[in-house]
Amino acid sequence: MLNLIVVTILSYLVGSIPTSLLISKKVKGIDIREHGSGNAGGTNVFRVLGWKYGIIVILLDALKGALAVVLIARLYLDNFPFVNETPFDDFTLVQIIAGLAAVMGHIWTVFAGFRGGKGIATALGFLITIITIDMLLAIAVFAVVVYLSKYISLGSIMAAVSIPFILIIRENLFHVDIPGYGTILPFAIAIAVLVIFTHRANVARLFAGKENRISFKKK
Repeated sequence: MLNLIVVTILSYLVGSIPTSLLISKKVKGIDIREHGSGNAGGTNVFRVLGWKYGIIVILLDALKGALAVVLIARLYLDNFPFVNETPFDDFTLVQIIAGLAAVMGHIWTVFAGFRGGKGIATALGFLITIITIDMLLAIAVFAVVVYLSKYISLGSIMAAVSIPFILIIRENLFHVDIPGYGTILPFAIAIAVLVIFTHRANVARLFAGKENRISFKKK
């Protein structure tokens, strides 16, 4: 049990690394949360510092989720302390816990007063190591929505919501045997709900027509 707690805490701390704050301070000497939408995420970096730094932040945030799953989870050496009733082996379940902890760390970062980003990129890095094909399709949804609308928030929401539907379609219509489908599906639904919750202010601005569009021009 202690080993699992250590893995969870370490994953949370890695997820808590405030990449957007570090880069905005380094590049422009500002706290990104005091500009744009006030959010410490890649979308706001796009708005304030431009698309190049926005992409850098998104990639680094995704890397945090991937590191939690691929590296930190491997520090778990004990037997799982609970009865594992999922179709996953114990190590995969530990990876899911580590990835979720990293997402929580990104949203509520201990290094910046528990005011972090919205968890999209970190969740992407975490999930792409477990349901790779489904996540690549979700990334395609994100790219198309952002390209057409210029709203990263809308792209993020649509990508997150698309994941459960992609899982359902691949498993039930195309009869793809997705490992752990019965566990991954409700988990993906929970992630989608979390993404909508963290984007609730964006949703309100979208309906009010006040959400800022991104530009790919250099700031």
